[in-house]
Amino acid sequence: MSVFPRFLIFSFLLFLSFAGFAQTDLARWQQRAAQTEIIRDQWGIPHVYGKTDADAVFGMVYAQCEDDFTRVETNFINAMGRMAEVKGVSHVYHDLRMKLFIDEDIVKEEFENSPKWLQELMVAWADGINFYLYTNPKVKPLLITKFEPWMALTFSEGSIGGDIETIALNPLRSFYEKGEPSAIALEERDFEIEPKGSNGFAISPQLTKNGNALLLINPHTSFYFRPEMHMVSEEGLNAYGAVTWGQFFIYQGFNEYNGWIHTSSKADAIDHYALTVEEMEGKYHYRFGGDWRPLKEKTITLKYKDGDGFSEKKIVAYYSHHGPVIREENGKWIAISLMVERVKALTQSYTRTKTKNHEEFRSTMDLKTNSSNNTVYADRDGNIAYYHGNFIPKRNPNFDWRNTVDGSNPDTDWQGLHSLDEMIFIFNPRNGWIQNCNSTPFTAAGRFSPKKENYPAYMAWDLENARGLNGVRVLEDQKNLTLESLITIAYEPTLMAFKPLVPSLVKAFENLPDTDLRKILLLQPLGVLASWDLKTGVESVGTTLGVFWANQLMADARDLERPWDAYIFDFLAKETSDEMKIAAFEKALEKLKSDFGTWEMPWGEVNRFQRISGEIEPHFDDTQASFPVGMNSSMWGSLAAYGSRPHPNTKKWYGNVGNSFVAVVEFGEKVKAKSLLAGGQSGDPSSPHFADQAEMYAHGKFKDVSFYREDVVKNTKKTYRPGEK
Repeated sequence: MSVFPRFLIFSFLLFLSFAGFAQTDLARWQQRAAQTEIIRDQWGIPHVYGKTDADAVFGMVYAQCEDDFTRVETNFINAMGRMAEVKGVSHVYHDLRMKLFIDEDIVKEEFENSPKWLQELMVAWADGINFYLYTNPKVKPLLITKFEPWMALTFSEGSIGGDIETIALNPLRSFYEKGEPSAIALEERDFEIEPKGSNGFAISPQLTKNGNALLLINPHTSFYFRPEMHMVSEEGLNAYGAVTWGQFFIYQGFNEYNGWIHTSSKADAIDHYALTVEEMEGKYHYRFGGDWRPLKEKTITLKYKDGDGFSEKKIVAYYSHHGPVIREENGKWIAISLMVERVKALTQSYTRTKTKNHEEFRSTMDLKTNSSNNTVYADRDGNIAYYHGNFIPKRNPNFDWRNTVDGSNPDTDWQGLHSLDEMIFIFNPRNGWIQNCNSTPFTAAGRFSPKKENYPAYMAWDLENARGLNGVRVLEDQKNLTLESLITIAYEPTLMAFKPLVPSLVKAFENLPDTDLRKILLLQPLGVLASWDLKTGVESVGTTLGVFWANQLMADARDLERPWDAYIFDFLAKETSDEMKIAAFEKALEKLKSDFGTWEMPWGEVNRFQRISGEIEPHFDDTQASFPVGMNSSMWGSLAAYGSRPHPNTKKWYGNVGNSFVAVVEFGEKVKAKSLLAGGQSGDPSSPHFADQAEMYAHGKFKDVSFYREDVVKNTKKTYRPGEK
């Protein structure tokens, strides 16, 4: 029996005729829906049960669309290089950057040549989104009215931005415009605003109260970038965790047997090549060894919104065998090499969610397509592991791979990929714990960490950071750990950045001449900062003084030349002058007085959580309700990261990046977990699940995860099949 009333079927047939679908599409959707069940728990988290994996994919992406279709669609508009069709000419070079690598015809061919099981999942994915649109006709897509299965391959790895978005837009535009006047204004992303990354802690059974391995899953992303989901099928799928909007796999999460957290990596997966280029007989050639090779030319058509219609810009892109040309530098054309393995990446992303032990998990890692990430792992067998990077080309170690290399020299070509055995890997270290906070792998397991001298330099450009220092400090000498105590560790509030900074300011103050009036004017606030315990918290005035001062000092010291491998806070403490430190402190006090009327501001009065907008670019309002937050920027070493700043028309600081989805997991005979989302599951301000976790989030109070069917049923608020109201 059909799950749909006849009038709905008639309406669908009308919709289908306009959208280019056939009646067979509706029949396929109905079959999928009949085999799929969605249970929403008390937090609105969708637990999707399907007869097959494809059914589960169909249902989970349908549920995602219910929660925030705009984010689902926007991720794929961006991935396919079509943002200018929505936002206009200002995004033409955003689109060019994507289209240098994403060619629709090539991606369609990759889809046709992909394994049948993966094709079936991609078809179910497209069906789930399309079915949502036709069961919710009031939803108006920004651009994509019909999703095609091949589109899933355009966004297949899950990371924020990904490798392609490391390409700077202004140099790209300058190169391809060749001096032509342009109305296109670009704003480069400021990577200094708030470091994005993640924390991953894995704990061996030897250090836990129950004798089971524990895992902390703590991605630091833009808020609301990933929802929380549960996927189950009768084909062995049972995975829970964070999903990047629009993708059909659990990106960071766990199943009954194991769990995984990806942290951003500096393992070198991208290289830039300087080309010597000459024009010969109307074609550009580049020197390679003793030969001149023709640059491949490819005309890319970029469509953009222009008033009520659309216009086009055609750009001839150039490619060497290294990859596309992305800028000009010192008279050389610069080409970039990076991973382009869409089918393998999607395969790895999905199949890891069904692994049952470390051997199976490691086999997925052997696909080597998790290019921008490290992986921290734990399992039911008691194993913990760490993989530093995953896609690492072999290179001649005689070249400086941190910088642009000579593309005319054949010795700079990649020589295949490093095997897993050649990469930095930690397995069951004797200390019983692993941590990675986007920091060096050479402290990931304390004194049992790998040795830097045993690896090529390009395998780990990662430096120690304040979070990494704190991660090692809080994990040393731990024992009898539980889920609750692991949460306590994950929220340990010490800001290690200030350990060298505050004493350096105190010394600068002491060095002031007794005749300097600032000896009196700064005495009280300096005394508060000097007596601060370096712990961030809502009641702490020292936190506020420290953050405002350090922000100002970093801005004032921006032009100082710093060695790339220097720990930034040691550098600031030692290399900035006493006068710079004092002047920055004065500016910080003036800023506090100007914005709040006093410098004596507890951190929680400045630092707030607020969710009043469902837009991708949120807005904030000092006159509306918000919650005080004791967390702090990951830059200063806050393990529980909260990147906040003042926004247009606000004095208070509101967070929009940092702890987003957080989970702690225990892998016993039955898996146990607790989790937390920034705000809530839904992107709809009218939903009860838009901000139902907001106060919990502000206080670091976790909810219990319903993983097994009996627990899901106990906490059920709504059960339905896709298409039912």
